[in-house]
Amino acid sequence: MKTILLCSDLDRTLLPNGAQLESPKVRKVFSKLAAREEILLAYVSGRNEQLVKEAISKYQLPDPQFVIGDVGTTLYRIHRRAWELDKNWQQEIGRDWHGNNRDDVVTLLSDLDGFDLRLQEEEKQNSYKVSYYTNPQLDMKAIRKKVSALLTEHGIDTSVIWSLDEKEHCGLLDILPQRASKLHAIRFLMKEEEIPEASTVFAGDSGNDLDALTSGLQAILVKNSTADVQKAALEELEEKGLADCLFIARGDLQGMNGNYAAGVLEGLVYFFPEIADWLD
Repeated sequence: MKTILLCSDLDRTLLPNGAQLESPKVRKVFSKLAAREEILLAYVSGRNEQLVKEAISKYQLPDPQFVIGDVGTTLYRIHRRAWELDKNWQQEIGRDWHGNNRDDVVTLLSDLDGFDLRLQEEEKQNSYKVSYYTNPQLDMKAIRKKVSALLTEHGIDTSVIWSLDEKEHCGLLDILPQRASKLHAIRFLMKEEEIPEASTVFAGDSGNDLDALTSGLQAILVKNSTADVQKAALEELEEKGLADCLFIARGDLQGMNGNYAAGVLEGLVYFFPEIADWLD
């Protein structure tokens, strides 16, 4: 029996917390699919453990087998609702900071002028994640380039992730070990679970999903993703000759509109046609 590993972002991908409308009862259809033994479900999110649990409860999502949280800095295995932090993943990403810690990163960036970096709340930080609020109008590429160069100069290998919180009208900047991307965490999980690329799919909606969306993994962009993200993903994949790896939901599956979970289901059927029969 073929096992399918579905790795999905939460906010505005499975969670209908954007401006667009959600198809009626689509999360019930998604939960029914996730209950099948062929499906291994991993939520991939910038949220921490508590916020992922709150989302699962509030939006009545199915319990996953795995959670990649905190923008890739944590990996949890879940059995009977017990969450266990994968210590091998913590060791894997910790090597990038070469003995430096979160406080060292904050100290270095405190002298960075002109980018309006404001530390996020303590519960949104962890040992390998330093998160800031920024002005959404600032030059994303300039911020990432400057922050990365400064930390690399001090022997701290980083991944700098910038995204937009449309609801709060602010930019979000996450400083992580270089290995701590969503993509690397997914590939680490694939290796540990012995799931091949042909049986893995990632679903997302925003700029902080681009690494995974353009990696060559089978990937889904839900219909409610922005035109800018769709354009950026397609252009990068076309340059790599991998455009066939990306599916952008249109809203033509069983009368559903392609937003949020409906887009994830539509993409799954595209990559794994047998799923259409399961939905019936």
